[in-house]
Amino acid sequence: MFFSEPVRVGVVGVGYLGSLHVEKLLAVPLADLRGIYDINPRRSAEVSERYNVKAFPSLESLLGEVEAVVVASPTRTHYDVVKRCVLSGKDVLVEKPLTDSPETAKEIVLLAREKGVKVQVGHIERFNPAFLSAKRFIRGKVYFVESVRMSVYNPRGTDVDVILDLMIHDIDLTLSLIGEEPEVVSAVGIPVITGDIDIANVRLEFPSGAAANLTASRVSLEKMRKFRVFVYNRYLSIDLYRRRVDMVEKMGDELMPYFPPVDEEKDALTLELVAFLEAVRGEREVEVPAEEGYRNMLLAERIRSEIYKRIRRIRYENSGA
Repeated sequence: MFFSEPVRVGVVGVGYLGSLHVEKLLAVPLADLRGIYDINPRRSAEVSERYNVKAFPSLESLLGEVEAVVVASPTRTHYDVVKRCVLSGKDVLVEKPLTDSPETAKEIVLLAREKGVKVQVGHIERFNPAFLSAKRFIRGKVYFVESVRMSVYNPRGTDVDVILDLMIHDIDLTLSLIGEEPEVVSAVGIPVITGDIDIANVRLEFPSGAAANLTASRVSLEKMRKFRVFVYNRYLSIDLYRRRVDMVEKMGDELMPYFPPVDEEKDALTLELVAFLEAVRGEREVEVPAEEGYRNMLLAERIRSEIYKRIRRIRYENSGA
């Protein structure tokens, strides 16, 4: 029987999340981790020593040794790093969001098509064992989605607003389940402890009649990732943080509870990396292609635009002008 060689892969950006990628890749048989690169030489050396992997002095030197790259650098650098990887003909897994603007995200989509390169966006909740368990029971038309995602303040994610930092996860899940673009977007949000939007809520209405209500906050005292889905005769409550699924189904005149099992042994980041490496080897389609990352960013931009229009209107009205 023929077995393909492991994928020669490198990691760009080895901060907190990048170092997790390094750790997981070292345990994945599909991966041949050739090395890492970080713009901070001290951080690069530290991770190199901790995991016994080679630290490259530049992105170009790393690209010369690999066929695929995991990009976990700050969001503001995604466009430049991913573009350089794609131009070098390397397949890329880039942490969400794809870039920091729809314009640059679109450019990456078009460039990847031109170069015949695979780009996967790291929307990790697609691989959350709780979501995977619940997805088997989400059949037919999705009528309503409700999500609440709250996080304790962490300066590490504040290079973007809460929409691109947190809500983007639920935008991705919602659009992937409903399969349409919303025709109505009604959003509110405010800055609280940063200069950007820290709390946001949006109501989405779709052409088919489906609707979604998404809330995200990064100034909470507790961590919460609740995602609820309503289909005909069935309701699922997915706790993405605690990895639990509660389901209620109408059977005759009764509502019957069921608790779909969740595979606690599965690790979402490992599943995401394996899916990417299998796609690189041509064994499956890319799970979250750049096109879907771009689609998510377009909706995130619509939400942001609606929020800032509302903020400007309120400030104008309060100014007494």
